Amino acid sequence: MIEKLQDDSLVLLKQLISIQSFSREEDKTATLIEQFLQERSVKTHRKLNNIWAYNKHFDAQKPTVLLNSHHDTVKPNSGYTRNPYQPDVEEGKLYGLGSNDAGGCLVSLIATFLYFYEQEGLSYNICLAATAEEEISGTNGLECILPELGELDFAIVGEPTEMQLAIAERGLLVLDCTATGKAGHAAREEGENAIYKALKDIEWFRTYRFSKVSEMFGPLKMSVTIINAGSQHNVVPATCTFTVDVRVTDAYTNEEVLKIIRTNVNCEVKPRSVRLKPSSIEKSHPVVQSGLALGRTTYGSPTTSDQALLSIPSVKVGPGDSARSHMADEYVFVKEIAEGIELYINILKPVIHGK
Repeated sequence: MIEKLQDDSLVLLKQLISIQSFSREEDKTATLIEQFLQERSVKTHRKLNNIWAYNKHFDAQKPTVLLNSHHDTVKPNSGYTRNPYQPDVEEGKLYGLGSNDAGGCLVSLIATFLYFYEQEGLSYNICLAATAEEEISGTNGLECILPELGELDFAIVGEPTEMQLAIAERGLLVLDCTATGKAGHAAREEGENAIYKALKDIEWFRTYRFSKVSEMFGPLKMSVTIINAGSQHNVVPATCTFTVDVRVTDAYTNEEVLKIIRTNVNCEVKPRSVRLKPSSIEKSHPVVQSGLALGRTTYGSPTTSDQALLSIPSVKVGPGDSARSHMADEYVFVKEIAEGIELYINILKPVIHGK
């Protein structure tokens, strides 16, 4: 059965690669996934470009594990030398946009779901969700269907990690800050220079150290990345705006970090969003222990994924290599997909069989 699932997964991934599916334009890949599952007698649900399904013998009295990955892609960068929508296999590599991020993970999780789909007596229900807008952290992806999925106990999020276990992920705050002064003529002692006021706060962002340090990530990181002020050389600027990139660790919530920042700086601080939360799962969790028993290692992921939208324990794991994501001539090894399916199944087996 696993061999058949592996073969079908490769075919599905080639079909996904051949269809353009930029974020917010994933309707055709959503339809393909929907049809793929329905052809295998799986009842599907759809909202916008998100597809989800449950195991055949769903039991509302049992907890549920979520298997999630995304089918949207970034746009191909200018360095491509191949047709990004031509799923060619050469020397064991399947080339194509989205092959590694996160097509290989998605088709492997679909195969894993199908492996368990008809099994009876499972300790957990299984919810499969193939979602949209991950690459732009959009609100019409996983976030918009979470209320409809029902209560979830824990999640496996499919992203390319070489099948190692990312048991923590940094959150993200992007802050738009405004220092306000008073305009005046630069030749006279007039005005209040907003740039000088901003510099004091920028220095605080550069030097401040948060008291709690993450065991997985170390200290929380803040970087001032954009600054804008002034209109002409002889006018003291009344405003200075700057942007801060904050990578939040599992030692804090986004809201806690925002409160500390606002307490210490004088400028106005507006977060673009507090949605992208840091996430983690205990090493003692059964799914992590199952992965460790199979020789997997654990680490903390510096990159943000849909894991940031989940308020339940979650582990990020999948075939492929994060270093290949968004690269020109993206590829995934065919053997990585086959191995990924087996590993997903073997990681879940002892957990959902209650052993």
